[in-house]
Amino acid sequence: MGSRHPHARELGEFLRARRGRLRPHDVGLEPGGRRKVAGLRREELALLAGLSTDYYQRIEQGREVRPSDDVLDALAGALGLDDAERRHLFALAHAARRPVPSRPDRAAERVPDRTRRLLRVMDTPAVVLGRHLDLLDWNPMAEALLGAPDDHPPDRLNMLLLLFDDARTGGRSCPDWERQALDYIGMMRAAVATDPTHPRATAVVGELSIRSAEFRRLWARHDVRGSVSGTKTFRVPEVGDVVLDWDTYPLPGDPGPVMLVFTAEPGSADADRLRLLASLHATRSASDHR
Repeated sequence: MGSRHPHARELGEFLRARRGRLRPHDVGLEPGGRRKVAGLRREELALLAGLSTDYYQRIEQGREVRPSDDVLDALAGALGLDDAERRHLFALAHAARRPVPSRPDRAAERVPDRTRRLLRVMDTPAVVLGRHLDLLDWNPMAEALLGAPDDHPPDRLNMLLLLFDDARTGGRSCPDWERQALDYIGMMRAAVATDPTHPRATAVVGELSIRSAEFRRLWARHDVRGSVSGTKTFRVPEVGDVVLDWDTYPLPGDPGPVMLVFTAEPGSADADRLRLLASLHATRSASDHR
């Protein structure tokens, strides 16, 4: 078979994961007899997409095939992909058609000065995340809410590493923990699609795959996210629970970093608690610098 193109391998794994989540009755097929797999068989998906089983199998195994856009359309329809998943499928397949670059562009990520200035004048918690969810910068409001990032070594300042940190497992009892984990994992999946062999992605995913069964389970879903948003409850001893909405905003670059911003409903009790937390943090910081 030879060495597989990294994007072809990622494409095959994505198709296999999506095939595995479908059941025969989802697509109008009779289950028929005893089944070795929970999801659709390869031949069933090939039939739905109008492909030969052998051809589909070569795609899923990441062998040297270059499916046309018509084939990709047929697969997306057969799998019932949503818009984000369909874009992901096409991005992987198109990348698999191109030769693997001998020296991919992996310049160090940096936050422009104007973005740093914007962070400092924002009166709500905000952080800048790199393409692999490394924490590149944050404002004082974010430090008040999330704690001092300086307490961690630079290579540990990664949202996935922090989320699955065994020392912080208490947060996993929160009802929104898995949803947030899936959002971050989906963002990492989107980053991996642009460069499957990037050393930082390999290091983060490799470490978490070894030490966390939860991560392995969620990573195997092959969910993908572009821009994400949600609501999270922060349990802050000084002020009580604070419920905040969070959204991500892409910054310049291809791919570029994103700004993650937390906001409270104006005039709400959560907004009051957030202001009180910021005031307490500012008082502590002033005291520490005396």
